[in-house]
Amino acid sequence: MRVRLRFTKLGKIRFTSHRDVARLWEHAVRRAGIPVAHTEGFTRRPKLSFGLALPTGSESLAEYVDIEFAREVEVDRLPARLSEALPQGLDVEAAVEIPRGVESLQQVVQSCSWSILVESITPAVLGAAVEQVLTAAELVVTRERKGKRVCDDIRPQIIDLEVGEVADEGTGLLAELGTQPRSLRPTELLGVFTPMLRAARTRREGQWTIIDGARQDPLAPGATSKHAEVRAS
Repeated sequence: MRVRLRFTKLGKIRFTSHRDVARLWEHAVRRAGIPVAHTEGFTRRPKLSFGLALPTGSESLAEYVDIEFAREVEVDRLPARLSEALPQGLDVEAAVEIPRGVESLQQVVQSCSWSILVESITPAVLGAAVEQVLTAAELVVTRERKGKRVCDDIRPQIIDLEVGEVADEGTGLLAELGTQPRSLRPTELLGVFTPMLRAARTRREGQWTIIDGARQDPLAPGATSKHAEVRAS
C-alpha cells in the first residue's frame, strides 16, 4: 500500500535541510508506530520518497512525501498521527492512497508557485523590473552541473510573474516557475533582474502537475493515475 501526503514546513524548521527533514520523517514514522515498509539488505531504511527539495531557509505550504506501507492503514488517520510525531512546523495536512507504479513526485511535478518578499523595493519599481523580465527574449544563467559550468536560458521556465502585497521589509513577488528538466529556484530568478534583487523571505505556495492543460495538486486523482496523460498547456 502506498500513500502520498502533503505537509507544511513553517517557522524555524525552515532552516533544516532537505536531508535532515527526511531523517525527521523516518523518526516520526517509528514514533507513530506506523507499519512502514523497509528496504532489503544490511542497512534497512523505511520506504519514503520525497518530492522536489525545498531550498534551506524557505518555508512551504506544499511539501510531499510518498510512503510505502507493509500492510493496510487507515489513510484518514495518518495526518493527525504523523503531525503529532513530527517537530513543530512540520504538519501533515492531507493524505491519499496512490496505486503502485505511479510516477514519482520528481517526475509528476511540472511547476511550483512561490511567494517571494523582495527587500527594500517599491511596487512601482518592482513592477517595471517584472515587465523587463517578462518581455526578455532570453534570460541566461550560469549553473554548476556535474562539476562543469553550463549556461541555461531560464526564460521558458518563468510561467507567471506578478507583483504581490506590500510589507514592512519590501514588496511581494508572486511567481510560478517550471521544474522540468531542472527546477528553477527563486534565487536564480532574482539573479536575472537588473539590478539583482534580494529576498527577505521565500515560501513555496504550491506544486503542480499539468493534466489536460490544467494545474492539479499532486494529491488529485488524475495526478496520481499511472496512465494519466500529462502535457503542458
